[in-house]
Amino acid sequence: MSAPNKSFDPKQVSALSSESVDEMVVEAIAALSSASDLESLKVARLTHFGDRSSISLANREIGALPPAAKAEVGKRIGEAKARIKDALESREAELTQIRDNEVLLSEKVDVSVPVDRLKRGARHPLTTLMERLCDVFIAMGYEIAEGPELELEWANFDALNFPKDHPARLMQDTFFVESPDSGVVLRTHTSPIQVRAMLERELPIYVVAPGRVFRTDELDATHTPVFHQIEGLAVDKGLSMADLRGTLNHLAHVMFGPQIDIRWRPSFFPFTEPSAEVDLKCFVCLGDSSAVDCRACGGEGWIEWGGCGMVNPKVLRAVGIDADVYSGFAFGMGIERTLMFRSGVSDMREMVEGDIRFTGAFGLEA
Repeated sequence: MSAPNKSFDPKQVSALSSESVDEMVVEAIAALSSASDLESLKVARLTHFGDRSSISLANREIGALPPAAKAEVGKRIGEAKARIKDALESREAELTQIRDNEVLLSEKVDVSVPVDRLKRGARHPLTTLMERLCDVFIAMGYEIAEGPELELEWANFDALNFPKDHPARLMQDTFFVESPDSGVVLRTHTSPIQVRAMLERELPIYVVAPGRVFRTDELDATHTPVFHQIEGLAVDKGLSMADLRGTLNHLAHVMFGPQIDIRWRPSFFPFTEPSAEVDLKCFVCLGDSSAVDCRACGGEGWIEWGGCGMVNPKVLRAVGIDADVYSGFAFGMGIERTLMFRSGVSDMREMVEGDIRFTGAFGLEA
């Protein structure tokens, strides 16, 4: 076996000559510099600096050289690879900066430009108004009473002293379930809750009953077949019309302001005796009878609000209360009508159509 060829000239291996190595470096640097983005830079790196690149293949041939030549050629290839690596890292840093700048430009936010924000939600004004009315009475020591919307005809009419031939019992005014003989109706007022309260609670009784009621009315600007009422009942020893008037005066002042007064007009209700209609001083013209063009009262100066009176002794006896010892008063008004007075709503249909432009005006008030 012959000894290594110590006189071997590495310049005779073309792939390892200084000219060839310099050419590889120049070609690689040119390819890396011309890369327009990180993806094309990756392709150039694999071509000129990867395992199958010219510089890597030339590096493999060093092992075939005699020991005396390996140091020189190894140094030459190492320097070449270092130059290519520096060029690669430099170009990669430049392209990364370019990419980041483009991302920042594409995703920048002009905080001075108006944007569409999610609209705030809104509670239905009837709900919030009922809660406010209840709060007024809770502050006076009343309790909240509830009852079923599908009610016994006895509680809806008989216990409240409605005669059998009363017009309110007719199908033209009342929603009967199945037939008029079924004995079950959709309650036409929240007064049956008062009957249930007197049957279930210990005396004295101070309750308010808010809720939904049903009547066979046509839907128009001032009527709806489904509407809301709040009724109050007080049963105690020594109650009089003066107590009732003071209660309603306080309610009117809280809901409409201290400048609003109430007046009573004699009326008739089967479940109260004596009975009265309650009117509010017009909240627009404040009772000025000369304001004939007032949109709210038409120049009358007063607006009908609800009904009230002393509980009829027949109603007390129907639920087992001694009418010779106890007396009581009751009152009721429509929530929709109260909202119309309080907020200037002119058409009751706006309250039931579900248009968010209507409810949105009231917002999320508590």
